[in-house]
Amino acid sequence: MRSNRATLRAGASMAATLPMIAGALALGIPAAHAADGPARDTLSGTRPAWATAKADKGATADSAQVSARVYLAGRDAAGLAQYAKSVSDPHSAAFGKYLSAEQAQARFGATEAQVAAVRSWLTAAGLKVTGTSRHYVSVSGDVAAAEKAFGTQLHNFAKGAKTYRAPAKSATAPASLDGAVLTVTGLDNAPHKAASKEQLPPPDAVFKNAGPFSSYYGSKTASSLPSAYGKKIPYAVQGYTGKQLRSAYGAGKFTGKGVRVAITDAYASPTIAFDAATYAKAHGDASWKTGQLRQVLPANYTKTEECGAAGWYGEETLDVEAVHAVAPAANVTYVGAASCYDDDLLDSLSKVVDNHLADIVSNSWGDIEANQTPDLAAAYDQVFQFGAVEGIGFYFSSGDNGDEVANTGTKQVDTPANSAWVTAVGGTSLAVGKNDKYLWETGWGTEKASLSADGKSWTGFPGAFTSGAGGGTSKTVAQPYYQKGVVPKALATANGAAGNRVVPDIAAIADPNTGFRVGQTQTFPDGSQQYSEYRIGGTSLAAPVIAAVQALAQEARGGKAIGFANPSIYSKFGSRVYHDVTDNPTGSGLAVVRVDFANSVDATGGLLTSVRSLGKDSSLSAVKGYDDVTGVGTPTKGYVESYKK
Repeated sequence: MRSNRATLRAGASMAATLPMIAGALALGIPAAHAADGPARDTLSGTRPAWATAKADKGATADSAQVSARVYLAGRDAAGLAQYAKSVSDPHSAAFGKYLSAEQAQARFGATEAQVAAVRSWLTAAGLKVTGTSRHYVSVSGDVAAAEKAFGTQLHNFAKGAKTYRAPAKSATAPASLDGAVLTVTGLDNAPHKAASKEQLPPPDAVFKNAGPFSSYYGSKTASSLPSAYGKKIPYAVQGYTGKQLRSAYGAGKFTGKGVRVAITDAYASPTIAFDAATYAKAHGDASWKTGQLRQVLPANYTKTEECGAAGWYGEETLDVEAVHAVAPAANVTYVGAASCYDDDLLDSLSKVVDNHLADIVSNSWGDIEANQTPDLAAAYDQVFQFGAVEGIGFYFSSGDNGDEVANTGTKQVDTPANSAWVTAVGGTSLAVGKNDKYLWETGWGTEKASLSADGKSWTGFPGAFTSGAGGGTSKTVAQPYYQKGVVPKALATANGAAGNRVVPDIAAIADPNTGFRVGQTQTFPDGSQQYSEYRIGGTSLAAPVIAAVQALAQEARGGKAIGFANPSIYSKFGSRVYHDVTDNPTGSGLAVVRVDFANSVDATGGLLTSVRSLGKDSSLSAVKGYDDVTGVGTPTKGYVESYKK
């Protein structure tokens, strides 16, 4: 999750620094034969980096239970990756020649014979097949059967203060399967996964903003409070509305009519229809039409306590309301995952692709790159590639912790935004002035200093870093072709001379201090559940805003899908269709005053007054040209029009 009030996605498999995801695995191709004999193929990346000899605590009991997924490589994994590239490249003869979901499956998906062979291999080893989809065969059984099937012992390994099960060496599959297996997940169990059937909890406790507020940037100055950067500064906005964002990013006459946008998160808000309708009416957005908002949900939910299920309600609410505010005529489908774990989130993404539920998919969730293992990266990339050949584009928020050093102690990017097959959306602080006029943006990065006890100064000004747009250079993903010649060499080669993927690709409003106003049913202190509104941000906001802008762009090109957008986004670099965002757009320091309720609901617990400096994103900087906070920049009034045929 990317909002500043929600729970992060938990990785199904966790690791330390990962090896480069390159070559065969990056394209979704099974690796070469295992070193111990020609009869089996190695499934690279299936032994997590934390499963070291030093951490080895001995063999796992044969009777311990394992649940795993064997992902299928399909008929032509290399062909899938190549076609995904060609169909997305404006310079390719195949550009825009998308396949239907059925055509993609027939051309690249697993054959019935491949599925049957994989099932036969697994059952012969003593595992029970518990499910089969277009993408994987799921199995369960004891450790002894899993070891027989995958040609590796399972041991217990120390990871921090806990102990988890993992393969002692990379898993393998019979060479006789002729490359039918892409990878296997679930052989390691970090963290532990609950399996009980659960009910969704009620809405989270209420969160409200205190005032005073600005109605637009700079409309109300904190004249009685200390100066910052040599001047009196404005109060934070109460929260921008769709009208202001549409003006800032050049929506013009376009509304997203006829375009389908999907949103994936975990769980599902029980009040989303009411909240979205109430919010639209309150802020002058077009009313939702019958069938314009629909949900595709799992039969059961799991890990609701572990994942903080109620926290995801606000994420869904933000995503739905932001998309509708910017693209009010677009059809929105919310696809909820059964939990915040990778397998369930992958299922949600696969539902979108397998049923072509939308052409544009907004995803406001993720995790640190160190928690992404190569097996899962391969499974995600395969879904993204299938989406690309169908004309589906995936947009992922880049993260809310800047370079992640303050959060994890290690400089790193977030995932799945690091995938070369998705559009990573960075974040800005946005100033919209009187009459909805775009004033400027900075890279989102916040430093906070509180008002002194005597009210005469800001303690420790400008204060400590609190949050900022994620970005930087991947350690695991090779540099994609579309970034070459645009991303500065110093960024691309920060983690290796060969060059790596740099995040983000594009950006939009994210700073919660210049954020978006949302409306949601929340639980108040007296136990009642009431609709209320608050300002929120994070790249959780940037992703649906860019997804909505892409819906406008798709409408502008006559409704033809944009698909995987990165090649097109980078081909427009340096033109007037982007605001070239920098950290210091006005030539002097920028800040806003923010007043918060100490108890998050009302003034009975007192007020907390602070100054929030803008454009201070950890070690990341928004500079002229491409940068690792805002990518190529943010859309101008010419961006949507640039997609016209």
